[in-house]
Amino acid sequence: MEGTVKPDTGRKISVMGIVNLTADSYYALSRCLGKDGNTDVPAAVGMIGRMFGEGADIVDIGACSTRPGASVVSAQEEWRRLAPLMEVLRMEFPGKTFSIDTFRAETVKRCFDSIGDFIVNDISAGEDSPDMLGTVGQLSLTYIAMHKRGTPDTMQNLCSYEDVVTDVLDYFRAFGRKAAEAGIKDWILDPGFGFAKTCSQNYSLLASLGRFMESEKKILVGVSRKSMIYRKFGIQPEDALPQTQVLHFAALQNGADILRVHDVAEAVRTVETYRMLTTGQSTDRRQ
Repeated sequence: MEGTVKPDTGRKISVMGIVNLTADSYYALSRCLGKDGNTDVPAAVGMIGRMFGEGADIVDIGACSTRPGASVVSAQEEWRRLAPLMEVLRMEFPGKTFSIDTFRAETVKRCFDSIGDFIVNDISAGEDSPDMLGTVGQLSLTYIAMHKRGTPDTMQNLCSYEDVVTDVLDYFRAFGRKAAEAGIKDWILDPGFGFAKTCSQNYSLLASLGRFMESEKKILVGVSRKSMIYRKFGIQPEDALPQTQVLHFAALQNGADILRVHDVAEAVRTVETYRMLTTGQSTDRRQ
């Protein structure tokens, strides 16, 4: 219907591709860990190159799965998986932007020593590593803080059903104070879809995403192929691409600045469609 899409001019929208150096991330096609347990560097480099070629602005690399029921690997194992790829990133992809999906300050330090500046993507917003916020502030890195509070499978510390949005807003108001105290100047807000939230709460959170613009921080949305889609519709993550793009479009309407995605080409097309509907203009993002 004409007029239902929120007008939007000048907002920078970024697409973040997902590369997992894991054996158990919920979407199998995102994995680049060999059957021998070692990082498949050629596969990872190929996936990263394809994502940038399809228009990704950022590629997010993780070596410890956070899906429901996943076993947490040790810091040593996390770094063992990351190290071979860190050695080739700057050589293969000069000038490109990477984020590292980790909740450990030790891993942040090691990655910084290997590749220099990157974005820290921490699902725990510093709660799982007492040195994380101080380390990020000291290194002057950009930081993604996600609302977690529990795990998706146990639903510990479940958000208030009555007002999940207020619960998460209050959380980030408090986090903003902690970030300032730690010297973090640039941080991004991730509401944490799927973490300590029911399926209904996830959809309520997405529908009210615009309320998070009060933080004046960039908003990252990570809903790609998640259980809020595949469990709701009784399908597998491999079948969840169409509904993922519907949610991506809704997220853009409601103020998302960054989409964290498995399928870069499709997400880029969704962003371009959104741009055409809101501004009448489109930019070819392919490299």
